[in-house]
Amino acid sequence: MGVEDGLQGCRYTGGVSGLYRDQGVVLRSIKLGEADRIVTFMTQGNGKVRAVAKGIRKTASKFGARLEPMSHVAFQCYRGRELDIVTQVETIDANRALREHYGCLTHAVSMLEAVDQVSLEREPNPALYRMLERALRTLAEHPSPVVSTAFFWKLLSLEGFHPVVDACARCGGEGPFPAWDLSDGGVLCGTCVLGGRPIKPESAVVIAQIVGGELGRVLADPPDDRVLGEVERLAIATLEYHSERRLRSASLL
Repeated sequence: MGVEDGLQGCRYTGGVSGLYRDQGVVLRSIKLGEADRIVTFMTQGNGKVRAVAKGIRKTASKFGARLEPMSHVAFQCYRGRELDIVTQVETIDANRALREHYGCLTHAVSMLEAVDQVSLEREPNPALYRMLERALRTLAEHPSPVVSTAFFWKLLSLEGFHPVVDACARCGGEGPFPAWDLSDGGVLCGTCVLGGRPIKPESAVVIAQIVGGELGRVLADPPDDRVLGEVERLAIATLEYHSERRLRSASLL
């Protein structure tokens, strides 16, 4: 099980069965038996993949450090009926800086969990793979909660739940927008505010900037903690509403 030269530069290859190569970000890893682990990847060409890394928990294993969550790797697998088998791994980026900073670690873990929840096994989603890989890199370069918050909103948009922020989600009316509604998927005007969740008007502006391609502007000039905290809580609540699952790591944010 050596690492083959040139594996890092691989792209998705392979047919219905047999060996294939791909790149991916490790989402999580769970114990299997006494020495193995089941590793979940978000891949470039195969969507979400679950594979067994045999002997990874043994002291002599060459795979252990390469298959930690957040690691960006090139790998080779043998395709199985339910679980694939990891046969080769090469590190592209261990994202070590994220593990050495607790704030970055918690926000990175929440992004991994969100991707794990919304992605489907063996359903290619290269846009989601690229978005996650770039978000982890951005978080390492800019250790700010803005990154994970923006990632949640962009993830929702990518999955078809683009937030309505430029007009009232119920009547199409103009702002200001003092409330948010999860079922309507966006801001509410003063007339439609009943039943909505109160928000600061500035929060709607920040969300609009994030989903409108102005993330760089938000990173350069982040909102105050109260507004950013509200934008983050709204993102998590909206993600949980549409996925119908709790984001367990959100409690660490």
